[in-house]
Amino acid sequence: MSQTALLTVHGMGETPRDYAEKLFEAVAGRLGGLASQVDFRSVYYQDILKPNQETVWARVGQTAHLRYAELRRFLLFGFGDAAGLENRKEIDGSVYELAQEAIARQLLGVARHDPSTSIVFLAQSLGGQVLSSYIYDAQKALSGGRVQAGIWKDVDAWALRALGERLTEPEKRFLAGATCASFVTTGCNIPIFCAAHKQMDIKPIARPTERFEWINLYDPDDALGWPLQPLSPGYAALVDDRPINAGQGVVTWILKSWNPLSHTAYWSDGQVLDVLTQRLRLEVA
Repeated sequence: MSQTALLTVHGMGETPRDYAEKLFEAVAGRLGGLASQVDFRSVYYQDILKPNQETVWARVGQTAHLRYAELRRFLLFGFGDAAGLENRKEIDGSVYELAQEAIARQLLGVARHDPSTSIVFLAQSLGGQVLSSYIYDAQKALSGGRVQAGIWKDVDAWALRALGERLTEPEKRFLAGATCASFVTTGCNIPIFCAAHKQMDIKPIARPTERFEWINLYDPDDALGWPLQPLSPGYAALVDDRPINAGQGVVTWILKSWNPLSHTAYWSDGQVLDVLTQRLRLEVA
């Protein structure tokens, strides 16, 4: 049997550190005995952003005459995440860099356990943009291109600064996704970030491996979840868009117009769990 790793990246908004545990339990239950061949790991970056978001909420979010406090808090923390990741991202120690560092540290842990491990990525919402940008930057840097932000701006300098050691060339390739077999996105909002680009700049990541598959699951009732194929010919060739009904129709009358429920229902949805289980079975069989 082969070894694989399921690496999750959370989305926007308030997120507990153990956000992926229920999903891991559900996937492991579906895999049965094969679950022992899967290294379950979660990337966490919300702690970088939360302290300042809490300060802002304390100052303005609880103003007496404001309505819809729960929705306002979701929007403040959710869109605060997106804005924070893009703000001055080129400086050393930026939120953008620290989020990429969180990804790299988890991948490095996998590589040093077993460098032949295949990776299945699962990214929710904003996490799809975070992870896609990380892989895109890594591929560009290792092909000799200039990267202006994040750890791949100078991965050697970052490793010495953050890890206190140098990375080997095989480790760099692993961190760049060289063994990535699948990329599953749920409620992905990459189109929101692409909207400020020229059409000629809308390019997806390169296919990391021959067997690589990008499956994009989105609920048409979720205004933050989008198909990706229409973005450009590159996305059309790379991504398999699959519309689903996240939550299996629960409170359908509410979900017909967007609210946080439709955007946070993906990881407990049977269709999503089926896709993940299938992709993992292909790797460990």
